[in-house]
Amino acid sequence: MKRVKILSAVAIMAVAMLAALSMSSCKKSSSTAAKPTLYDSLGGTTLVTDPTDTTTKIEAGHLAIRSVLDSTIFVIAGDSRINSHFQVLLAEVSATPANYTGFNELLRNLTNFVSIGTGAKDYTYDGLSMTDAHNPATNSRMNGKATDADFDAFVDDLVTGANQNHVPANLIGSVGALVETLRSQVVQAP
Repeated sequence: MKRVKILSAVAIMAVAMLAALSMSSCKKSSSTAAKPTLYDSLGGTTLVTDPTDTTTKIEAGHLAIRSVLDSTIFVIAGDSRINSHFQVLLAEVSATPANYTGFNELLRNLTNFVSIGTGAKDYTYDGLSMTDAHNPATNSRMNGKATDADFDAFVDDLVTGANQNHVPANLIGSVGALVETLRSQVVQAP
C-alpha cells in the first residue's frame, strides 16, 4: 500500500517539475556575474554522498529536490483528491511481483525536470511535454484529465512535502510560482 501511494505522488510531482523546467528555460541572465539560481539556493552543485547509495555522490540541489519529491509522493498517494489519476502506476507497484519500472522512470524524470527548472545544468529531462503527460489520449498511464481543483490539491501536497523537508518559505514560494506557470498545460478538464 505504501508503494502504491508513492507512485501516485510521483506522477503528480511530474507536473511540478515540468513547471519549473518551463520557467527556467525562458530566463537568461544579461549580467556578466552569474546570479544565483533557485537550484543554488536549494544546495547547488556541491557534491554530497547520496544517502540511498553511499558509494555515489550527488549534487546537493538535486538531492534536496529528490527528497522533497519523495515526501510529496507519499502525501499525494494518500490524497484521495488526486491519487485516482494514477491507477496504472498504482496497479504496477501493487502487482505480484511488484513492477517498479514506471515508478522509477517517473521519479527520475520528475527530479531531473525540477532540477533543470530551478537552474541545474548537469541533468537532462527526456519525458513528455506537460500537455502530453497529462492527457490520457497521449499518455495511457494517466487516468483522466486534471481539473483546477486537482492542480490545487497537487500544490497543497507539494507544499506539505517541502515543509516536511524544512525548505524555507521563500524558496517554497519561488518553486510555487514556477509550478503555477504550468497550470494551463496541466489542467485540461473543466
